[in-house]
Amino acid sequence: MSVYMSRSRKPAPDILLDQESFAYAASSAARLSIRASIFGRRGPYRVRAAPVRFVRLIFAALLFVHLAFMLSTSLVLILFRTTNPAATTLMLYRKWAYGWEIVQPRFMPLARIPKSIRTMTVRVEDGSFYEHHGILLAAMKNAYLLNKSFGEPIYGGSTITMQTARTIFLVPEKSYLRKYLEAIIALEMEAILGKDRILELYFNYAEWGRGVFGIEAASRRHFKRGAAALERDEAIRLVTILSSPIRYGPYDFGRNGILRGRYAYLLKRFGDPPPAAELQPEPGAEPGTEPVPEPTLEPAEQPVGDDSGELPKDAGTPVQGAGIGEQVGGE
Repeated sequence: MSVYMSRSRKPAPDILLDQESFAYAASSAARLSIRASIFGRRGPYRVRAAPVRFVRLIFAALLFVHLAFMLSTSLVLILFRTTNPAATTLMLYRKWAYGWEIVQPRFMPLARIPKSIRTMTVRVEDGSFYEHHGILLAAMKNAYLLNKSFGEPIYGGSTITMQTARTIFLVPEKSYLRKYLEAIIALEMEAILGKDRILELYFNYAEWGRGVFGIEAASRRHFKRGAAALERDEAIRLVTILSSPIRYGPYDFGRNGILRGRYAYLLKRFGDPPPAAELQPEPGAEPGTEPVPEPTLEPAEQPVGDDSGELPKDAGTPVQGAGIGEQVGGE
């Protein structure tokens, strides 16, 4: 009886096989579950795909920021077609970061700015202003080569449109990112505002000294009268210091070789006493509607300006054929 019972308690071979199969299947399922939790259903490929997803996410974020920047600046520029900015980013930067007292700008319609001042400014700051669409790749390339030779970012190669974009929207911190943003805004400005409005904003918001913005405020600060009443030499001196208005004034730029050359160039081209009618706006001209005559002299012979607003003392002689001046204010 006992022998029979002991034999009856012994598991059958097929039952043992089923238990072993079940244990193996359970362990395999556990391993697959752990593997899936780590790698996903596709195994190690899931891990390799993670960096790709991260790059795509970064690209999408940058694209979103880029489009948002373009949309916001475009909307502001549409507003600036008919409205003058109460303040610019550069003004606020000078006030908050430097603690400067900002002179309230005196807006002057383009039609009331003497033709001689407009012509000589375009000549030395951006001789191709009426020909390009906001940027000049050749000028930027020349500036890059000059900066490479000096070992530091001295020149910027910005057009008048890019200078205006920087003055209104950006701060004068030298970087290739800022230059890229300048180019984007400049293209938008050319498409939305047009040449006359860009030049009008440039003359009224360009930095012309510590806390001084715009040609009318600069004229009254330095010569105690409005820009329309300036003598020819006084106007030339104002245009001369436009590329370095923080370090130099109308009568002390002689210690800088490049500014001396700039002044001599302007004096030679525009120094003769002009007809009285050229110094005054045309009778009956509506503010901001008078067309600006395109320069007819040969291309500019002045160097690109200092991207910090200060011309380097060791920059040597003026660069022939650079074609672009630059002004941002300087430190």
